[in-house]
Amino acid sequence: MKAVLFDFSGTLCRVEPVADWLRGTLRERGMSLTEEEFARQARALREAGALPGGPAPVAVPPELAQLWEARDRSAALHRAAYTALSRQVPLGDESLHDSLYDRHMRPEAWRPYPDALEVLSGLRDKGVPTAVVSNIGWDPRPVLRAHGLDRHIGAYVLSYEHGVQKPDAALFAVACRTLGVAPRDTLMVGDNRGADGGASALGCAVHFVDHLPVGERPAALLPVLALLG
Repeated sequence: MKAVLFDFSGTLCRVEPVADWLRGTLRERGMSLTEEEFARQARALREAGALPGGPAPVAVPPELAQLWEARDRSAALHRAAYTALSRQVPLGDESLHDSLYDRHMRPEAWRPYPDALEVLSGLRDKGVPTAVVSNIGWDPRPVLRAHGLDRHIGAYVLSYEHGVQKPDAALFAVACRTLGVAPRDTLMVGDNRGADGGASALGCAVHFVDHLPVGERPAALLPVLALLG
């Protein structure tokens, strides 16, 4: 393999738990809830799938199904989809829905997996070009920069910037062209077998990791270094 593509959420970094997301947003807004109300709202937001990168919705309301399927094709669609899911949960203050969405894009809402830096820096030391290929509605560079990962990443191919989302092979093709490598010489690393597995249609090899909390996945990326020798 001559190049490696990485997914962002659930592969290189993991978003904070829903309860921390809600607690942090309330703190930033100078708001508080009773313990009972907080637990109820956190549970409802989790079931709604309102946190991007967090648990998937238990059920997407029929009126939101089309928006949900297209959510990663633009920044506007991404915000609209996730704030619509959030609005399934009464929070008392309508502006909280946008505040929650805004928080998830900030570095403090994310943690890198323990082996992410070692793998990315190791690939850079080997002269292996890398890119982040992500279904996303915003720019993750500031998050990766804050956690010391961005300097080891050569390119970003983000669905919202191209109007195309994984598993469409077109997004992986853009990444290969950007790095100047053939798909057959490229490894895609991701946690979503449906989305990231789309790279195989282009001829890329694919390596999957599990979408687990950071503390439960200390070394799943390390085999990537071995795969490249």
